[in-house]
Amino acid sequence: MCGIVGMISQGNVGSKLLEGLKRLEYRGYDSAGIATLTEKGIERRRAEGNLKQLQDLVQHSPIMGTMGIGHTRWATHGAPTENNAHPHASDQVAIVHNGIIENYAELRSMLIAKGHVFESQTDTEVVVHLLSQYLSDGKTPLEAVRQALKELTGAFAFAILFRDHADLMIVARRGSPLVIGYGDQEMTIGSDALALAPWTQQLCYLEEGDYALITKDGAEIYDHTDMRVERPVHISVLSENTVGKGTYRHYMLKEIYEQPTAISDTLNSLIDQPTQTVHLPDLSFNWKEVPRLTIIACGTAYLAGLTAKYWFEKYAKLPVDVEIASEFRYRDPYLVPGGVALFLSQSGETIDTLCALQLALEKQHHTLAIVNTPESSMARQAQNLILTQAWPEIGVASTKAFTCKLAVLACLAIAAGRVRGTLSLAQENTLVQSLLSAPSHILKVLQNDAKIHNLANHICGAHSSLYLGRGTSYPIALEGSLKLKELSYIHAEGLPAGEMKHGPIALIDPSVPVIVLAPQDAWFEKTVSNMQEVLARGASVICFTDEACEAPIQALSGKIIPFALPATDELITPIIYTIPLQLLAYHAALLRGTDVDQPRNLAKSVTVE
Repeated sequence: MCGIVGMISQGNVGSKLLEGLKRLEYRGYDSAGIATLTEKGIERRRAEGNLKQLQDLVQHSPIMGTMGIGHTRWATHGAPTENNAHPHASDQVAIVHNGIIENYAELRSMLIAKGHVFESQTDTEVVVHLLSQYLSDGKTPLEAVRQALKELTGAFAFAILFRDHADLMIVARRGSPLVIGYGDQEMTIGSDALALAPWTQQLCYLEEGDYALITKDGAEIYDHTDMRVERPVHISVLSENTVGKGTYRHYMLKEIYEQPTAISDTLNSLIDQPTQTVHLPDLSFNWKEVPRLTIIACGTAYLAGLTAKYWFEKYAKLPVDVEIASEFRYRDPYLVPGGVALFLSQSGETIDTLCALQLALEKQHHTLAIVNTPESSMARQAQNLILTQAWPEIGVASTKAFTCKLAVLACLAIAAGRVRGTLSLAQENTLVQSLLSAPSHILKVLQNDAKIHNLANHICGAHSSLYLGRGTSYPIALEGSLKLKELSYIHAEGLPAGEMKHGPIALIDPSVPVIVLAPQDAWFEKTVSNMQEVLARGASVICFTDEACEAPIQALSGKIIPFALPATDELITPIIYTIPLQLLAYHAALLRGTDVDQPRNLAKSVTVE
């Protein structure tokens, strides 16, 4: 969750470390800090709050040095205070850390017994004192790190400076990603490639259990057995332009508006235009022989999986279970022999989903990952991989990564249906044409941004709200409610509309706005009946529906605002109806004055349990 950046260069690195942290701020922003190595030893600047506080501090109290490390924190152990901010340091070492040291309490007690005095409540500080103890015992930095890694339990990515070694940084990873960048007379490290994009395109991703000695001349990499290894250097296609906001006020708004292009690129990577058919990468299994599909994910990705369940069962007649990764991995799950476990993640580093993938591999189950990051841990470990083409997503609340996942999942369901004989070629052609029309429909929705801003005025003052949908609109109702509470901090709950009368209807009163998704599909009439039930009890309703249904819904008795969306094929309705819900949450957050790109308490890449 936290962001790490480090650099060894020819000139002062202070300003560059701050630049790198700015690109990683989406990963953690409770506090921030940098440390450099100078002739006087280790110097640090740390500040509580977002990165702006650290930037102001450094402006008034500059920090020098040709080697340094930086960190944006998402608090786990200890409140987001300056004392708990990284880098943590002794007079011998400074360290930044992403992850959790699970046995920190035991190590802390042992170190206190040896006379070490702790200044923070963090788990990270035990690593500082552990390394300092080994250095005092006469070990070299490499020996100290090797010994410390054997003592630590948990997930981590580290970057470490040593006071008496002016051209040495040691990094390590276990469970949390870390990348090394090779530049011109400059070496860099970061939590992900975004931090390094303006400085280098030559990237080396450390593998699980790796650690590396980095100097201005390059990197020596060792695996978990302490053997020297070579890891491939990849050429990144990221640039400073791909991670900027451009003319948009927020990253999230930019990413909402990038969806027509991102979805089009994703579909074009999987669809053969001349034949209007889906062409997947070669897979290690045959859809025809798959008895059951298990979709595993967290958060928004889990809701994409819920949507896909309807598609796979309808178009491929394939039974589907959808699992929350953090529950799946601890449940001792039974996986049907010959089945496929499908893992969804934007970053490819979500720790619960990654551990669930490893569990499925241990059970010798077929595995398939859909991620947005080709060099991620999931991408490397899954037996089969399909990439979305969303490009970097910086806003913490997922938008284009979610809809691109839906596009891939729809293609998968169609391909599975053709192989299993449940879809004819003509039916596949029709469904593919529907998918290819999605970007143009989204463009039409985006043209109504101002109208959706006006709708946000009706919900921004609420303390609670409900989202209702049936069929594939149910998981989209869940996604819409998730976006609203993430961004605006309004309590929101997504419900299957038919379940409204079985308890949640007790919540209805004029102060609770209800957002209803009512496309003209097989569930339309039932959804309208459920909407009338809440209207009869005094609720105010915003109803997203097809153009043809706008007038009939307007004629219903009660306080209702219909909002017309383009009429589309049932397959792509979930993708199209997601867009106005993203904009609704965005504008509600603006009206309430919350931080759109960095909602409180949230982080983009969840690499801790």
